[in-house]
Amino acid sequence: MKKNVILLALVLGGAVLMFLFIYPRFSQKDFSYGLDIYGGTVLIYEADLHNISPAEYSSAMNGLKDVIERRVNYSGIKEPRISVEKIGEHWRLRVELAGIKDVDKAIKMIGQTPYLEFRELKNNPEGTDKDKEEKLEFQPTILTGKYLKRAELGFDPTTSLPVVNLQFNSKGTKIFAELTKKNLNKPLAIYLDGQPISIPVVREVITSGRAQISGKFTVAEARTLVQRLNQGALPVPIHLISQQTISPILGSQSLLKIKKAGLWGFVGIIIFMIIVYGYEGFLASLSLIIYLLISLTIFKALPVTLTLAGITGFILSIGMAVDANILIFEYSKERYQQGISRKAALREGFKNAWPAIRDSNISTIISAIILYYFTSSLVRGFALTLAIGTAVSIITAIYITRLFIETLLPGRKSNP
Repeated sequence: MKKNVILLALVLGGAVLMFLFIYPRFSQKDFSYGLDIYGGTVLIYEADLHNISPAEYSSAMNGLKDVIERRVNYSGIKEPRISVEKIGEHWRLRVELAGIKDVDKAIKMIGQTPYLEFRELKNNPEGTDKDKEEKLEFQPTILTGKYLKRAELGFDPTTSLPVVNLQFNSKGTKIFAELTKKNLNKPLAIYLDGQPISIPVVREVITSGRAQISGKFTVAEARTLVQRLNQGALPVPIHLISQQTISPILGSQSLLKIKKAGLWGFVGIIIFMIIVYGYEGFLASLSLIIYLLISLTIFKALPVTLTLAGITGFILSIGMAVDANILIFEYSKERYQQGISRKAALREGFKNAWPAIRDSNISTIISAIILYYFTSSLVRGFALTLAIGTAVSIITAIYITRLFIETLLPGRKSNP
């Protein structure tokens, strides 16, 4: 009993903390809505992988995806959806830009193949170190991504810190040797799509075509730098093959009506549970409120792009969360009517209902995962919200509701 009280205090304390501090911060951030709600532009690009070995197809496409995401994010577009698609032998990038109606602007924003270049110091300003950092200007050199053979993650044998190893092709080796001789003890900046991704300092003249970028990297930071270097090194042109402007199905007024309908529906479920199941229904409703807070916080934190199908998946998961408690309460009715205590009857209800609830929810999550990975983006929205909602409902409908009942429900017996 003491353990249950402690757990209950932790759950309620966490819920209060979420409501007072965490959720208000997320409430200031709007949900991410899809094309069917806000409208926007869909662009589909096909990648030319003729100069890439089949083993590097997936890596090259993920690299391109990262570049396009950074280009779009840099332009200020809110929550773009960019995905890699393989149709037969063709590899494509699907770019969905919610709220962008100007197709030409979207095409210009994305551009074409990522461009990697090495830039040398343009001036040598005087002043403090801080002033120098702010005044540094770099100018392009002839060394670009086409001369970089590969970039790899490594570790310094002395310090065990992560480093980035570079290898240039034969022509790039000669160019790089000249640049390191010219810029000895000076920074040599690496730019991708016009933005600096690393500014290492040349410590020695390098004639072997192999260089190393060291610094206070984490493994994740070094791996990201390797990926970005390889993005510019891989010659993967992309060609626009399809463009489409999508009008919003729902306007702001319609979306507001959906939110109000969802709120009233949620309130209706709580009223139903209290009327039909009394105090047990009230405790189940408390866990349902916690379920709602957790789910909405996850949707904003990831963030999950909500489409019409996605909203449908979330509403369906609410019904499944309530259904689990109804199944438990109905199982407990027979035992309660036989004269055992309410707590004991509900314990048996949880025990008997759990296998059915577990199997049905796991089946739903597996189906959602399959839908997410093997269908189009519109269906993916439904699958993602359904999977998240179902996973959260298992925790709240089973464990949190049971904790409430074990701790707060009196153990009276029924009248014989």
